[in-house]
Amino acid sequence: MLALFTSVEFIILYVFILSTLYIHFRGQARYDSLFRQLLDHSTFMAPINVFIYLFSKVPNQPYLDLNQFPQLKVLEENWQTIREEVLALTAESQIKASAQYDDIGFNSFFRTGWKRFYLKWYGDYLPSAEQLCPKTVALLKNVPEIKGAMFALLGQHGKLVRHRDPYAGSIRYHLGIITPNSDQCFISVDGQHYSWRDGEAVLFDETYLHYAQNDTDMDRVILFCDIERPMRTRFATAINHFFCNTLMAASQTQNMPGDKVGFLNKIFKYLYQIRLVGKRLKAYNNKLYYTVKYTLFSVLFYLIFIP
Repeated sequence: MLALFTSVEFIILYVFILSTLYIHFRGQARYDSLFRQLLDHSTFMAPINVFIYLFSKVPNQPYLDLNQFPQLKVLEENWQTIREEVLALTAESQIKASAQYDDIGFNSFFRTGWKRFYLKWYGDYLPSAEQLCPKTVALLKNVPEIKGAMFALLGQHGKLVRHRDPYAGSIRYHLGIITPNSDQCFISVDGQHYSWRDGEAVLFDETYLHYAQNDTDMDRVILFCDIERPMRTRFATAINHFFCNTLMAASQTQNMPGDKVGFLNKIFKYLYQIRLVGKRLKAYNNKLYYTVKYTLFSVLFYLIFIP
């Protein structure tokens, strides 16, 4: 029994190693070292993501053809209607950073000029969105493949650091609403730049390494949507639905009191206290911080994989 358990542990370990290597070397852009990839949150979902890539109906490439999703055309055709509601939101400062530790998916972005207003996030449309953006919500409801949607603002001279999104079950859609219309405001996906323009859309795989910069004196606001990735088989579709309805739904958060908050965000403010302790330790002694950090990772690895 012990030998069987040990074999299972090593199979799991090998699957994680091979999946992580695939994630790291997929595409042209990658982290500076494999060690950096090992500590990235995308590594924890690597085996599931490799399964998703294998059964994906759309090509595994950084940017995707919008013509494969004709149902999204209604958003481009009505971008000025959406813009009217965005202007009303910005006038009331409703597109904003979270004032609490209740946005586990995007918390680190707030420090560098990123703000958001959720419309839906892997569940029902938020009551605040239906109240303040009824026309946009009505348009989005025409596209059931949209699992998450928000207005995302990248402030003047703001940036998002290089990162991979952790789960591959969706494809990212951006529609320019209020943009500088400048090549100095762009996103780079796997080393390929795209500059936002008012009324124009782009579709990309957010699990490739990507970053964004706004080197202009104007804020950029886009409609940001997660589109369900179409899968080749019913089984693969069911797996994708499971993770969307559990893991991703647990990261729901609110614009205003009364909006639903998922389980992960309910506990995130407590977990983040550990991060704050780490920051204080790093400020006190950088070498001690990394010694403690890597020791804890080593202990965790030992407990999971070594019999």
